Amino acid sequence: MSILNIEIKARCNQPDRIRKILTEHNADFKGTDHQIDTYFEVPDGRLKLRQGTIENNLIFYRRDNKSGTKTSNINLVPAEHPKKLHALLDNALGTKIVVDKEREIYFINNVKFHIDEVKELGNFVEIEAIDEDGTIGEKKLREQCQKYLELFNISDNQLISHSYSDMLLSATE
Repeated sequence: MSILNIEIKARCNQPDRIRKILTEHNADFKGTDHQIDTYFEVPDGRLKLRQGTIENNLIFYRRDNKSGTKTSNINLVPAEHPKKLHALLDNALGTKIVVDKEREIYFINNVKFHIDEVKELGNFVEIEAIDEDGTIGEKKLREQCQKYLELFNISDNQLISHSYSDMLLSATE
């Protein structure tokens, strides 16, 4: 099953301010997840295995690298045996890059918020408007992202066009 996801990623120099806004808007705090995302070599799109204390999933998605709102069609499967799955995928495909982060996870209805501290990259905030069953639509998801972009007062120069994996790969080249 494919999930429609509209996402905004931005640098975040004031994570406490974002936390305060989320608290004021009664966001549901799910916890802090130490996540290791292993990206594997694939000919198209991105395939990652997320191993965390809250989320453990195998995720495949395609997304353009551009600032502002980005559209992704995501295929996600819970990873019941993440260590075994990691070994299998690494053996079959090879590892491209590993992203290590601490992620605070919040929800307001169908909108997911991350406050991330990514090793070697710094602090970020992500806004993800999610349509899991096709009932919300892309237009509404974009409106939701824009609403929170404005609420968080995120400026254009804070927006990030690339994934953490791409940023880390660029730093190692």
